[in-house]
Amino acid sequence: MRNGVKAAVIGGVCVTLLGGAGYGVYTFGSALSGDGGTGGAAAVETGPPSGSEVKETTGAFFAAWEKGDAAAAASYTNFPEAARELLTAYGGDAHIGGVRIAPGRATGDTVPFTVRATVSYGGTSHPLSYRSALTVVRGETSHRALVDWQPSVVHPRLHKGDTLTTGTSAAPEIEAVDRDGTVLTRRKYPSLGPVLDELRRRYGDKTGGRPGVELVIRHQTAADGSQAADTTLLTLAEGRPGKLPTTLSASAQAAAEKAVLKYPESSVVAVKPSTGEILALANNRRDAFDAALLGERAPGSTMKIISAATLIDNGLTTANGPAPCPSDAMSEGQTFHNLKGLEPDGHATLSESFARSCNTAFIKFADEVKVDSLTREAEDRFGLGRDNWQIGVPSFDGRVPAAGGPDTAAALIGQGQVQMSPLNMASVTATAMSGAFRQPVVVPLKLDGREPARARGLSSATVQQLRAMMSRTAHSGTAAGVMARLGGDVGAKTGSAEVDGEARPDSWFAGYRDDMAAAALVQDGGHGIDAAGPIVASVLRNGG
Repeated sequence: MRNGVKAAVIGGVCVTLLGGAGYGVYTFGSALSGDGGTGGAAAVETGPPSGSEVKETTGAFFAAWEKGDAAAAASYTNFPEAARELLTAYGGDAHIGGVRIAPGRATGDTVPFTVRATVSYGGTSHPLSYRSALTVVRGETSHRALVDWQPSVVHPRLHKGDTLTTGTSAAPEIEAVDRDGTVLTRRKYPSLGPVLDELRRRYGDKTGGRPGVELVIRHQTAADGSQAADTTLLTLAEGRPGKLPTTLSASAQAAAEKAVLKYPESSVVAVKPSTGEILALANNRRDAFDAALLGERAPGSTMKIISAATLIDNGLTTANGPAPCPSDAMSEGQTFHNLKGLEPDGHATLSESFARSCNTAFIKFADEVKVDSLTREAEDRFGLGRDNWQIGVPSFDGRVPAAGGPDTAAALIGQGQVQMSPLNMASVTATAMSGAFRQPVVVPLKLDGREPARARGLSSATVQQLRAMMSRTAHSGTAAGVMARLGGDVGAKTGSAEVDGEARPDSWFAGYRDDMAAAALVQDGGHGIDAAGPIVASVLRNGG
């Protein structure tokens, strides 16, 4: 591990200099005089840093940071090169000065602190204040007490590869409005923050706005060459925002924001089946990741919407045709089971097995389904898996690979290599409900002439059967607990997906009510009815 230690030879004795720390592996006096007959070697410190070491290291680090001496501050960290680069940008590219740091009470080797500074650019200055924390560790080779370097030490919203810069904004500010002209702000709708940043990056120069002056986080370029929109931390001079129309609904967005707050690690998307317009998207996650649009998780039994369509379209059965539900089923040497407590039914129809979410009924068709049947259905009928959606911001377009062996059986119940996001499953639900695949959009296509992804959609006969099965599920099947009281034309599918290394499955739920379809994911949330179901039902009930 790099530790910022420099070695110098004085009078033939190797002495370790510590960037102003004032102590070393050898002390000058004992090393040169040989006191104690041991050659003067000081005891090497081991174990966690002591309280006094934590205080001394953080004090020296903060003092150098306040002076704007990036090199000196970096020398008190265990990754001095990375620390020096970011701290140099802090005072240089970001134009942050007048730094004053107030440490809080240490908890073991962790020290919280408050930074107060001033950002100055082009004759304009603005105060900056925020809280962060650092941890002190012992260097692996130097054995010094050192700040464990993370970009979040400099600012809590910084991640690896990020930097800070102040200047004229890369794109003018936007005033995003919903389908009825209501202004959408990140303060009122927190989940829209990353989306608004991306919309600004993509469309700011198309809305007639004027750039302002901002302190921003500039994110690292991804391996594929793409780059996330800058994250604004502070506005020094207001620009003139341009108005950007979106397909979102303020009422649906408010319902989605409220619904996800009840369940940690949750995400939901609602779309309008008749148009493909995205009405709402919301996340409640510790990592701030936009899983609603970009998540890649096994969708569990919500995948049975596509699987049932595959069985019907390939002539293997019909909604009222046979789909027996044994207690277990084997495919390619792997045994699959149903959820605990599900009674077997050797005479079940597809509609009955779908409504009860019987895994084995679908597994029994694995030998009759071609390796690529699900893939073709997902791509050709539901528009998934071709990486060509143009919704207006980055999105994951679903993945249903043509995998043989036991993965074919696993894919039929939404496990194995199948990956979806809530956006994907909301779109699947909308296609099943309307029969037409309409690529979801959050910005009108006409704004920049985007060409949407296209797919054949479903035959009227398949749609009629899917809707009947989803309606049955909502009224008397596994989804009845949250859907039965909703008025209007409703349908649903529950799902839970096992994830390696996690104690509980992911909770999935997809449903529709009249001209709104929604899907939710709650990671480690249990069964579909436990967490994702109440979220979807709440959005469908209150989002109109």
